[in-house]
Amino acid sequence: MVMKASRARRPTLAQVDFERSPFLVIWEVTRACDLACLHCRAEAVHDRHPLELGTEEAMRLMDEVRRFGQPLFVLTGGDPLKRPDVVELVRYGASIGLRMGMTPSGTPLMTEEVLVELKEAGLSRLAVSLDGSTAAIHDAFRGVEGSWAWTIRMLEAARRIGLSTQVNTTVSRYNIDDIDALCELMTRLGIALWSVFFLVPTGRARPRDVASAEEFEAVFEKMYELSRTAPFDIKSTAAPQYRRVILQMQVQERRRGERRGRPEPLTEGIGFSLTDGVGRAKGVNEGDGFLFVNHLGAIYPSGFLPIAAGNVRRDDIVDVYRNSELFRALRDRSRLKGKCGVCEYRDVCGGSRARAYAVTGDYLEAEPFCAHVPTRYRRMVEEGRAEPVEEYFRRRVRPGFEAVVRS
Repeated sequence: MVMKASRARRPTLAQVDFERSPFLVIWEVTRACDLACLHCRAEAVHDRHPLELGTEEAMRLMDEVRRFGQPLFVLTGGDPLKRPDVVELVRYGASIGLRMGMTPSGTPLMTEEVLVELKEAGLSRLAVSLDGSTAAIHDAFRGVEGSWAWTIRMLEAARRIGLSTQVNTTVSRYNIDDIDALCELMTRLGIALWSVFFLVPTGRARPRDVASAEEFEAVFEKMYELSRTAPFDIKSTAAPQYRRVILQMQVQERRRGERRGRPEPLTEGIGFSLTDGVGRAKGVNEGDGFLFVNHLGAIYPSGFLPIAAGNVRRDDIVDVYRNSELFRALRDRSRLKGKCGVCEYRDVCGGSRARAYAVTGDYLEAEPFCAHVPTRYRRMVEEGRAEPVEEYFRRRVRPGFEAVVRS
């Protein structure tokens, strides 16, 4: 087993080599959950699977992950609190030097007493899902009345005991008109990070649930404007094109004389601090700085890209991340197709590989829900060397997506 670290520290960006190590490892500890979310990636059920990784297997997994260095290790689900050993798992991970996070469900299982136990065990950050500014919107999305109130109480309790918090919001057709109110709510919650998820149509999520590329852009712009004044950080999940929008907005600011520094694809709100040691990293994408292990031990590039490259019960997770064809292909952005392959923002963005796979069946295809058309691709279309974007996707999308993919 790995020797105990004296203190988990935030790696500098220069120390994170995504060819060698992920910045973020997420383990789906169970698929059991008491909610019934409309979009659930895990297609969660009420009871635990009998073949879930056991406690000793989980500790071996954390030992193996520690060989990468100190990635952020997040326990997710389902609902991690459906496992009776969850505090023990947090304690063990923290004891060997992992930076531990958790994403519990908004249910009565999470009490202030449990939060105290988790903090004392070494939990660095609590991340909760909040998908509406009101109980009506959030509870309809989560499928259980009372979830919004339980989630707010969880955030308030965490703040009382000094535990760092993060809010995860999934943008979809169900709440696209609630974004302004959500932005206002976030400023009152005392969080360290707002992670805005952009729906990937996998699991229970359906093609018609996904907002359009143009609606993505409008949300990105609101996120960036909020980032200029917010006392917390803001990032996107499953939408790396937000990094492109950040750069575009900052270039405009420099041209107007409103920004002196060079464009930077990460944002920080006014007074923002990462004293919990969780940190941020540039360019994280599926399989590229990111690794996911499901409840049965399967190793994926992310929970939204359901192609397994191995299983921790029989494979070396470090070797799978570094050397499997799937992970190597995802880190080689020169292999991207269509407009993503020639995009001037390819290195900082790369498009959602999970959404490309969900929509086209090819994880190297162009991001179907990105409104940006690269200058080089426009030129290729004019010269007859490429198809117009709408035609390109119309010929490549899976059945059911024809009406939602737009140029």
